[in-house]
Amino acid sequence: MNAVTSLSIDRDRAVALLRRAIGYPSVTGEEASFAAMLADALPTAGASVNVGDFLPGRPNVWGVREGTGGGRKLLLTGHTDVVHVRGWRERWSGTEREDPFAAPIVDGEIWGRGAADLKAGICTAIEALRVLDDAGAALAGDVILAFIGDEESGEPGTGTSAGMKALMPMIDSGAIPRPDFAIYVEPTTLDVYSAQIGFFIADIEVTGRTAYFGVPELGADALKAAHAILAALWAHSADLETRGDHPLVGKSFLLVTGLEGGGLIAVPERCQLSLIRKLRPGEDLSVARQEIEAIVRSAVSNPDIRVAFSYPAGRDHPIGGTAMEIDPGSDAPAMLCDAIRTVRPDRGRIAGAPFWSEASFLDRKGIPTAYFAPGDIRICHSLEERVPIEEYLDGIAALATFIVRYCSGRIDGTSSNQKGRDQHDTAN
Repeated sequence: MNAVTSLSIDRDRAVALLRRAIGYPSVTGEEASFAAMLADALPTAGASVNVGDFLPGRPNVWGVREGTGGGRKLLLTGHTDVVHVRGWRERWSGTEREDPFAAPIVDGEIWGRGAADLKAGICTAIEALRVLDDAGAALAGDVILAFIGDEESGEPGTGTSAGMKALMPMIDSGAIPRPDFAIYVEPTTLDVYSAQIGFFIADIEVTGRTAYFGVPELGADALKAAHAILAALWAHSADLETRGDHPLVGKSFLLVTGLEGGGLIAVPERCQLSLIRKLRPGEDLSVARQEIEAIVRSAVSNPDIRVAFSYPAGRDHPIGGTAMEIDPGSDAPAMLCDAIRTVRPDRGRIAGAPFWSEASFLDRKGIPTAYFAPGDIRICHSLEERVPIEEYLDGIAALATFIVRYCSGRIDGTSSNQKGRDQHDTAN
């Protein structure tokens, strides 16, 4: 048969894998211990294992579960790093949630940093292949697993997608098989995100000339210039919102995220503004940058005021991350949605990612990529991060179903060891 008729999920094994994964405190820059765990786990999913540093002491892990030949190739990928845990212990002091890496189960949910973003997704990928092995599945196409570091921002000197930047040349060279479709396992609550926003961060340095407060006419007030710049930026954001509304990711805008300046009892010589600009699919990052710089410069009327721009968050583009979309009605995403709905009829909806992640690296290479995994992005990076166990298990069943269908697989038999397993029935 060409579709899974029934899958048996080993609940205890799946939950133990995710809790173990959360237990590795892989804050960006410290991914190595979690990567080592994944290197041990890949053979249990029938995959080969390769480990290589993308930066000294910071490894990527990848492997291939080879098919019998003739089927489509699928990439399952996601980042190994998580955001910081500052404030977590204080928030949950005296409770079972106090340790952000202890992975306690509370009211049917697994708590901890990285639970949803995105260790549940990584474990879903591994466990889905284990489930297929339990069921005696034979796949024609290869399944490639690639777990990479340095996706998250927030730690000094990190968060530039160095792991993905190291992975892409390996696909280009054939060292890793080129996939026909990729799933990036960012949390989607089991929906399918076929589009994502783009972004760039700009730091704007405003420099004037200080002077004693009693003779301000001798100075050039950086804060006063910054006030005019802010007004111009907010007007620009309002204009951006009138330029179109993408059906999945909404409107473009910018958000001023920081303002720092002054400090002396004198004309302030310096002020720094920070902003983030959201882009819709189809918008060009370079054009958006030129527009911001022109607006800022035109807002400064004092010739003694200088402005300088820097862009600290280059990803798949020198200044930021590219917005992207794939056709949600094309074969692979439509098949993924259908596979999800066989397990969870209320999920498998097409939506847009309200975040930027690394799917655009693959999309730029002509590899269509969608996001899918358990977990709710709205509570990620927060002190409330957790993932419902039942959603995680449903995600495993849905992904296993999709893999068999997409990679032209069949079920030859089922494992005799069914102890402690939940039954998930899926339609032909």
